[in-house]
Amino acid sequence: MNQLHLNKYALTLRHWLVGLMVLGLCNTGAVAQQDTTRRQIQQKRETDSLATVYSKVVADSALMQRDSVFYSRLKTRMYKHRLTRQFYDAVFRDVYNSRIQTGEVSQIEVNPFKPFEGRIIGDIFIRRLGVFGQTVYDTLRKPGNWIERTGNRVHTNTRENVIRHSYLLFKEGDAVDPTVLRDNERLLRNTSIFHDARILVLPREGSRQFVDVYVITQDVWSLLPSGGFGGFNNFSVGFEQRNFRGLGHQLLGQINYNGSDPRQKAEYQGRYVVPFIGKTFLTAQADVLYLRDLKQASARLYRPFLTPDTKYAGSIELNYTQVNNRLVTRDDSVLSVPVSYNYSDVWIGRSFRLFYNPRDQDEKGRTRLIIALRNTNYEYTKRPDVTSDTNQIYQDSRTTLFSVGITRRKYVRDVLIYGFGRTEDVPVGESISTIVGLDNAELGQRMYLGANFSQGKYIQKFGYVYGLISLGGYIHSSGIEQGVFSFESNYFSPLLKSRWGNMRHFFNSRYTTGIGRFSNEYISLSSSGGVGVNTDGFGINSDALRGTKRWFVNYENILFSKLSLVGFRVAFITFANLGLISFPDRALLRGPLYQGYGIGFRLRNENLTFNSFQIRLAYYPNIPGNTIPFRQAFEGVPTLRFRDFDLSAPQIIPYR
Repeated sequence: MNQLHLNKYALTLRHWLVGLMVLGLCNTGAVAQQDTTRRQIQQKRETDSLATVYSKVVADSALMQRDSVFYSRLKTRMYKHRLTRQFYDAVFRDVYNSRIQTGEVSQIEVNPFKPFEGRIIGDIFIRRLGVFGQTVYDTLRKPGNWIERTGNRVHTNTRENVIRHSYLLFKEGDAVDPTVLRDNERLLRNTSIFHDARILVLPREGSRQFVDVYVITQDVWSLLPSGGFGGFNNFSVGFEQRNFRGLGHQLLGQINYNGSDPRQKAEYQGRYVVPFIGKTFLTAQADVLYLRDLKQASARLYRPFLTPDTKYAGSIELNYTQVNNRLVTRDDSVLSVPVSYNYSDVWIGRSFRLFYNPRDQDEKGRTRLIIALRNTNYEYTKRPDVTSDTNQIYQDSRTTLFSVGITRRKYVRDVLIYGFGRTEDVPVGESISTIVGLDNAELGQRMYLGANFSQGKYIQKFGYVYGLISLGGYIHSSGIEQGVFSFESNYFSPLLKSRWGNMRHFFNSRYTTGIGRFSNEYISLSSSGGVGVNTDGFGINSDALRGTKRWFVNYENILFSKLSLVGFRVAFITFANLGLISFPDRALLRGPLYQGYGIGFRLRNENLTFNSFQIRLAYYPNIPGNTIPFRQAFEGVPTLRFRDFDLSAPQIIPYR
């Protein structure tokens, strides 16, 4: 049945289906509309939803809301029977779910604000949606049950004045800049307090000069409790509040108690973050850790390059740390090294626009020249003796770094990559930078040189490819010291449709080798991030998985199924991890190929701040010292983020 037939017989079909409901064959379902001029209806519906809130009611808004309820109830009943479900899928389209399941978001790449460029912003209206039920693409959607309705009542939405004065890059009276509005939409989505965000520009009735801007935000559930109970002598309790009292502030507290540990019975940690202070876009953060092997107090004030048009960025951090480092030497002996130090870090960066062509901004991205200066200082108050042969890494030092680089970046909207349906902004572009610096340490002065090149792009019908090459080290009289060369690549396929849902393939590889590293420096194939989550390690600890050079490969297949359990979407995963590691006295390719394979599934509700939950079964056939080759786990998986092309603080290329 094509679109013209639907236009012609829409009313007849509706009455026919109502008749089926009376006969008991079907009744009601999720939000859907007929596939008749879908984009026009959807645009009109969004406009009407906003207009209702601000008393700009159009004549058919009540009818549209009634139809939304009608089609929601209709789908539930029709999906109970195979015949009626097939008929429903042939005639109707679920506007919200089709946007997620087909990846429609990624196809909206023409900047929607272009037609209004240069017009004056009149009023800015803020629409804050509930955590559950509504979406930024369907503001008439209703919570599905009493739990969601209760959650919306209990949750405190981000305050309107906080959004207006801290999260918007524009104000009333500004001329419409399409790139600024699009950057602002992405900025809102990438904060930890919003599930999704959308900006609409509507012409003001009777005016050719003024437009009104509607900012629609949907919070995530901000309170995340945590803890465990192994008895009154061994328990933990804590919470994380990512939007304290609707102010956007983040508050974390955690207490662990173990009465049988003679070193320290109680541990605690706390954090408070105030993001985007006023219109400065500065973020303040304070941390306190009081753990058995780590005591730390730190304060930080920072501002990143939030958008390609941000001119200034920088940070200042002060830190005091006491730590018991666990070191494994190359002869496999284990040392506990107590260390304490004061640390300070200050940097500032400036961005300059290059090769400006307003016609190419959306298609090719914005090119910027970034220069930055950084100074870090380590002052040890407790450490082992430092000599030219041992413990070189615990030297008092003051390092000054200068970087210059060129970056070009834009963002493509997509879905079902690292998220389970939310809009994801995939960075596309490239960056190249060089770092020079001077390290003034106790054992002498050294110059540092480093370079980075990265690029990421969508290749038609192939997928997204990202690559990063890094090379750096200290120049010493005896040659290169503490050097590193690394290559990293990431790939994910286009969204592949199947009868069970949508699927993607992921392939990640990372090669690292050390150049002139100290005798007590090494890298490992172990990783605490878990397997099957695009990490760069096996997720199983073994002191045998150490060396100075390594190559790790990870493959994943993720099936984003149509299943939903109490609001949690379900994804099925299969993965394979392969790794090589060795010291300089042995060629990398001659060592054993360590392996890990597994299956599992993940659950995530994008309206919650919780990590994804993963249940997996893994098989490790040849990990040294591993007496249990089959392992199962139930664990939290943090949401992964894309590698961006924003150049920020110059840094020593990490050896990892």
